[in-house]
Amino acid sequence: MTELTEQELEAFSADFNKNKDTQIASRAARRSGLLEASFNDRVSERQNHVFSTELDIGDVTDQKHSGRCWEFSSLNILRHYFGKKYHVKNFTFSQAFNFFWDKIERANAFYNKMIELGVKPLDDREVDEWLGFAGQDGGLWQMAVNLFKKYGVVPSYAMPESFNSNNTTALIDSLARKERKDALVLRKLVQEGKFDEAEKTKKQFLNEVYRMVAVALGEPPKKFDLEYRDDDKKYHLEKDLTPRQFMQKYLGDFPFDDYVVLLNSPNFEYGKRYHQGIYDNVAGGGQIVGLNLPIEDLAQAAVAQLKGGDPVMFGNDVLKQMERKTGFLDTELYKTDDLFHVNTQMSKADRLATGEGSATHDMTLVGVDEDHGEIIKWKVENSWGDKFGDKGFYSASHEWFKEYVYDVIVNKKYLSKDQLALLDQPAIDLKPWQHIGL
Repeated sequence: MTELTEQELEAFSADFNKNKDTQIASRAARRSGLLEASFNDRVSERQNHVFSTELDIGDVTDQKHSGRCWEFSSLNILRHYFGKKYHVKNFTFSQAFNFFWDKIERANAFYNKMIELGVKPLDDREVDEWLGFAGQDGGLWQMAVNLFKKYGVVPSYAMPESFNSNNTTALIDSLARKERKDALVLRKLVQEGKFDEAEKTKKQFLNEVYRMVAVALGEPPKKFDLEYRDDDKKYHLEKDLTPRQFMQKYLGDFPFDDYVVLLNSPNFEYGKRYHQGIYDNVAGGGQIVGLNLPIEDLAQAAVAQLKGGDPVMFGNDVLKQMERKTGFLDTELYKTDDLFHVNTQMSKADRLATGEGSATHDMTLVGVDEDHGEIIKWKVENSWGDKFGDKGFYSASHEWFKEYVYDVIVNKKYLSKDQLALLDQPAIDLKPWQHIGL
């Protein structure tokens, strides 16, 4: 290892101090922060909250301090569908209900994997990835669909938000700690050849996980009364519905099986389907699979679905080039490279390959602005409440979409014949550490 010398450090200091522009930038950054000092206010000249195609959307939701954006976005898709079908714009579903069952199902998936990998050493890369994934609350569209199909859904009032659903840190930390400790027990049983005892012990552990989640969130309702007033002020009441009955009766015609995940991960081959097994949250449920295509294909399908009257859930790296106050998402928003006099720009493929890029958040496209067929910007429904952006709605430039969107969820009727044919090929299994944007 080469040691830094005093002469080199002196040279660095001299280089820093010889440039007056650097001194000015440093004073501005120290006073107001790096982002504020590099903020490009000219972005507002092309960014506004007017769109040529725009869905009629109710109020936004708020996930508070939790990683449940995928559940909020997925339920927003159902909320808009329910609202259009039954003429009730601001009807909302319970995110806490699906969050409860996800914690149980994901613990089961984790324990199953620990038994499967029990003979491998703790420092095996796959074992290490799974241990790092224990207790997490992030997720994806198909994970939500697996929960909808198995457990149903309920209105938000039937299982309202609580402190621990709005602030998930303590719960996921407790679950992760327990699951990792349990993993050591299950691994020991497997290594001793006691497979039946491992399965029996797993059930005991799941019972304890259920208790933990029920303490934190309360138990989900087994039955509830559906009661609402539609946009025409007409009153509706149906008593004693189970979550599954509600799902089947009121949302049973939602075409879940027609929706597909389109990925844009340029570090993987286009035209291929990829399976991210670490996210398979429900044993026996649908696998987490996406078709990798160029970003232009994702944009084209998303525009078609919006013009067909339906929103589009999408995975993105929301903290890149985003300002909450204005609700702008734009690649030219912060000029930090100009501030530092460096070049940190990387291709999308390189960002994914190095871990610099990933889909950290899910939101919903509810509008698009075009000029003679050219996409200018997108209207985005977020789940951070109505205090940011335009009452909770954001405006994303198309350049931002191309750089920081990694997947869209669309009905396959908006795919071309060639794209549809690609859905028939077997999916390629990815390792848990491979960064494909999911």
